[in-house]
Amino acid sequence: MPRGMLFIISAPSGAGKTTLAKALVNSVPGTVLSVSHTTRSRRAGERDGVDYYFVDGQRFQDMVREGKFLEYAEVFGNFYGTSRAAVEQQLSQGDNVLLDIDWQGAREVKRKMPDVRSIFVLPPSRSELEKRLRGRGQDSDTVIMERMRKASAEMRHHDEYEYLVVNDDFGQALADLRAIITGNEGRRRTVSADLKNLLRESA
Repeated sequence: MPRGMLFIISAPSGAGKTTLAKALVNSVPGTVLSVSHTTRSRRAGERDGVDYYFVDGQRFQDMVREGKFLEYAEVFGNFYGTSRAAVEQQLSQGDNVLLDIDWQGAREVKRKMPDVRSIFVLPPSRSELEKRLRGRGQDSDTVIMERMRKASAEMRHHDEYEYLVVNDDFGQALADLRAIITGNEGRRRTVSADLKNLLRESA
C-alpha cells in the first residue's frame, strides 16, 4: 500500500482554517485530521481518541521527555501535542494526514519530517478578517484588536509555507485545498493583487 502524505495547515484566527480542514477531510477520501494529545479536561460530547487523546500532565511530560511528539505547545495552561507514532501509523495505512497547527509547530514538524507539505490559509483582507472576528459576537474591542495584532504577526510567516490559499469564497478555497491534496496543483488560483497587498500590510 502506498504511503500517505503529511500536510500542515495553518492560519490566523478568523481565516476559517478549522471549517475548511473539516470540509476537506469530508470531501477527499483517504484524508484524515491528526488527533492531538491534550492535558485539558474533556468537554461534553468529546470522545477520547476521536476529538483528542486525553492524558494527564505527568503522562504528557513523560511523552515530551521520550521524544514522542512531532510538536507540542502550551495554550492557556493546557498542553497539546502531535504524536509521531499516531501520525506514522496513519501514513503507513495510506492515509493523507492533515495537521492543524500554528507556524511554530509547523517549523518543528518540518525539522523532523522534511517531506511534509505546508499550506497557509489567509483571509481576503484585514477588514474582512476583523469583520469575521466581530461577527462571532464573543469578544470585546480590546480582545479583537489583540487578535488582529496576533493575526498580522502570524501572517508574516506565510513565506515559510509552500502553498497559500485565500479564503474569500469558501467553495473556491476548498477546491484549492483539494487540488493541493490530490496533486492537481495546476487547478489552484494564483495569488491575486489583493492578497499581495494583504501580505505587504502584514510585513
